[in-house]
Amino acid sequence: MSSTASIRLDAVLVTVTEEHPRVLTVQTDHHLDGIPSGPLDADRDKTLELGLRRWIRQQAGIDVGYIEQLYTFGDQDRGIVKAPDQERVVSVAYLGLGAEDSPSMEAQWMDVYTLFPWEDHRKHRPPLLDEDLLPRLFAHLDDVVWTDRVHIAFGARSMQWDPVRVLDRYELLYQAGLVAEAFLDQGTTPPASLQTGPAMAYDHRRIVATAIGRLRGKLTYRPVIFELLPESFTLLTLQRTVEALHGTRLHKQNFRRVVERGGLVEGTGERTATGGRPAELFRFRQDVLRERPRPGVVFPKR
Repeated sequence: MSSTASIRLDAVLVTVTEEHPRVLTVQTDHHLDGIPSGPLDADRDKTLELGLRRWIRQQAGIDVGYIEQLYTFGDQDRGIVKAPDQERVVSVAYLGLGAEDSPSMEAQWMDVYTLFPWEDHRKHRPPLLDEDLLPRLFAHLDDVVWTDRVHIAFGARSMQWDPVRVLDRYELLYQAGLVAEAFLDQGTTPPASLQTGPAMAYDHRRIVATAIGRLRGKLTYRPVIFELLPESFTLLTLQRTVEALHGTRLHKQNFRRVVERGGLVEGTGERTATGGRPAELFRFRQDVLRERPRPGVVFPKR
């Protein structure tokens, strides 16, 4: 007899506050943080997005502005704890962006680089990579294909670091038993020596990795960064917000030149009123959406 599947709606909500990229997490029944999530009510929810927004309000007490569908997760072995007679679970995940609203008591904003400590390269390449993770990854399998995957994903040896490959890196660490979920999914306790961030419920950290990789890539061809900024901002605030999400530092003057020449922003005619030298305020230039098919941020080298 064929089995059926139930549909869940998952939300990866991202914000940037004081140069810290954060993701909204909620408490789950498994004593682990997860992302806002709930089953689709086929009778109540006219659309998937409306159902998702309902679950976000119910679990976190906030309303979300920008939201887009991210990916559908439906593999049989997803780290979803269920009895053998239960339905297969298919999750439709969404990516949302906005300001850091105060959530309910059952929710909190968690730093993205707490979940993925190897992804923040703004100051330097994290020592965790070369001193711990890469030696253990290379020792996991004596295989040319595996070694090439590690080189490409982690920018090892002659390869360059690609910020977009967030999911690739997480998947390799999972396969090598270097993240806590690799143990929890097998019903065992993760070793205390792991330095790869806290586990999340189910496969939610994998979903967050997918979202961060998507967002990093999308910065280059869609003006989504402005969903995370106030209506008016300085160019330094814009740069620091981009850097926070991308996990890399950018050359200040080159970045400003690229942003201004690309027509992404326009001056407001006002300046900051805080202490020190007043800085010019800018806003997103809406006309760029008609002028360019892919109006995003180009990443100049430092």
